[in-house]
Amino acid sequence: MKVLLRRNIMNLGKIGEVVEVKDGYGRNYLLPQGLAVNPTRSNVAAVEAEKARYLAELAQQQKELRARADALQGKEITIPARANPEGALYGSVGPAQIVSALAEEGIFIEPSTVILDTAIRKLDKHDVQLVFGEDIKATIHVWIVPVHDDSAEAGPQADAPTGPAETPAEQKPAE
Repeated sequence: MKVLLRRNIMNLGKIGEVVEVKDGYGRNYLLPQGLAVNPTRSNVAAVEAEKARYLAELAQQQKELRARADALQGKEITIPARANPEGALYGSVGPAQIVSALAEEGIFIEPSTVILDTAIRKLDKHDVQLVFGEDIKATIHVWIVPVHDDSAEAGPQADAPTGPAETPAEQKPAE
């Protein structure tokens, strides 16, 4: 059975192509879902118009993504993390933490945009790639810095009382 595709379908074809499919697949899935139509002259003209609108929308989206990638290129963010004295993190920093740090700066992206070979496990500067599309990429610099725990640095003075306080043993019984 030959059908005219109204949408891009992975492993089958792109919008506007006439492809040969098994009868059951075409009759039971592609046609009822509106993913394909019979290849008549009027349908070919209608799908060509849909294709032109789709390509215009796609070009606009590509332009917006490219502008976003250019704005993020070379951006530096800092993520505090707990680490031992050698610089190894007690956990790891992954895409969710990077997306969260960017969101704090008013930049909102999807976690699937962040590409990491492995999770970040060391204190240091790491270059992280963001992929917005097939050929739209940006590299940001992520600084992983140690968390400074203020109460630990203050030492025992933080827990000491600030004024003369009587302990229960020093209190005089009322007569």
